[in-house]
Amino acid sequence: MKRKVIIFIIFACSITINAQTEMPINTSKSSINWKGSMLFNFGEHYGTTQFKEGKITKSNNKITGGTFTVDMNTIVNTDGNYSEDLINHLKNEDFFDVKKHPISSLVITKVSYYDNGSLRMDANLTIKGISKPIMFDAKLIDNTKMIAKFKIDRTEWNIRYGSKDKVSVKDYAISDAIEFEVELYF
Repeated sequence: MKRKVIIFIIFACSITINAQTEMPINTSKSSINWKGSMLFNFGEHYGTTQFKEGKITKSNNKITGGTFTVDMNTIVNTDGNYSEDLINHLKNEDFFDVKKHPISSLVITKVSYYDNGSLRMDANLTIKGISKPIMFDAKLIDNTKMIAKFKIDRTEWNIRYGSKDKVSVKDYAISDAIEFEVELYF
C-alpha cells in the first residue's frame, strides 16, 4: 500500500511539473500594427486591427505555443489620411473579403529559444481561409509582454489587388509585402 502511495505521489508531481498553463492576452492592451506601401513610389498606408482573443501556452515556464484570433472588422488606417473608402476597400473582396472571412488567426506550432533571449516562432497564419506557415522572431519582456515584427507576401493568401503581377510597371503597383508589428500583453 505504501508503495502505491509513493508511486501515485511521484506520478502526480510529474504531471504538475510538466503541466501546460495558458496565459490569456489582454486584448484591449495588445495591438497589431500593419503597413502596406506602394512598390514604385513613397506612398504607404498603415493602421491597426484588434485581437478578438488569444493565449500563450507555457510548459516549464517556457512558451511552447499559442493561438490568436483577429477581428478583421476592426481594421482602420491611422496614417493621418483616414479614409472610409480605404477601409471599405480593405474589407472588400479585393483585399481581405471580411464579409466572408471576418476572422484571421495565428497558431504558434514551435518555439525555439536563443541565448540572447529572443524567440523563433513557427506558426500557421490563416487569412481569407487560407493557412500558410510563417516564421518570425519575437522578444519576451519581463514575462508580461511579447513583441514581434514580421512581413508576409500577401499574394500567398490570395490578396492580389494592385500586385506587381497584376498591373503594369507604369501603374501604381502595391507592394506584395505587408509588415506587422505585434505587441502582446499578458
